[in-house]
Amino acid sequence: MRLAFSTLACPEWGLERVLAAAAEYGYDGVELRMLDGDLVSPAIPDERRRAVRRAFEHARVPLCCLDTSFEVADPGAELDEAVAYIELAAGLGAPMIRLFGGAPDGEPISATRKRVTDRLARLADHGRELGVTVALETHDSFARGEAAAGVLRDTPPGVGIIWDTLNAFVTGEPPASTFAFIADRLVHVHVKDGGTPTDLERNELFGEGRVPLVEILRMLSSHRYEGWLSVEWEKRWQPSIPDADIALPQYATALRGALDR
Repeated sequence: MRLAFSTLACPEWGLERVLAAAAEYGYDGVELRMLDGDLVSPAIPDERRRAVRRAFEHARVPLCCLDTSFEVADPGAELDEAVAYIELAAGLGAPMIRLFGGAPDGEPISATRKRVTDRLARLADHGRELGVTVALETHDSFARGEAAAGVLRDTPPGVGIIWDTLNAFVTGEPPASTFAFIADRLVHVHVKDGGTPTDLERNELFGEGRVPLVEILRMLSSHRYEGWLSVEWEKRWQPSIPDADIALPQYATALRGALDR
């Protein structure tokens, strides 16, 4: 397993600092969510796309995933936006994009499943042409592994699941159950601790929350998961949590130590 971190952890860093930090802290790759102080958008000009790709290649740091907030189950979401993200990922050299669920409250799961199945089939076809995997995160309406796997039941096998360890945990679904539901679709893991009673969603340093990360790593190892472990430290959304220059090295050291046991 290789380690990465999301630029959500360091919203004020320029790309040069991000790539230097990957080497400094012992990460193998980077996941792109923030760029130039803003959330990544398909509006990035072609010249900037080329420059970003060259920067990653020059630093020899893989760009492992491009994160979007596109909600594939939202009937009001325009599919062209997700298509544009796939094309952005291909241009930047990212092999994967992250999608959210966003199912309307109270909608029958049968209606949600059909919409998601149809949309993901179209997106997966386009992604396949460009070498980009489309992946749904355990988030919002599909935070539980059971829900995410259920809604993907009839989608093409190339569509993956991203396991967000905190999102799934705070639903009350045991990690072993989450993994059992999503194992055959798992393509990426967002690692983060948290789940403390005072604030379930607040990110905590590795080992300071209630998410059994060591147990999860053992589970992944025993099933020979070979994908990325990406630290998604949500400094962009939670400004009061420790800065990236504290959290990222702490997570890298803890993850390496747990994997070496």
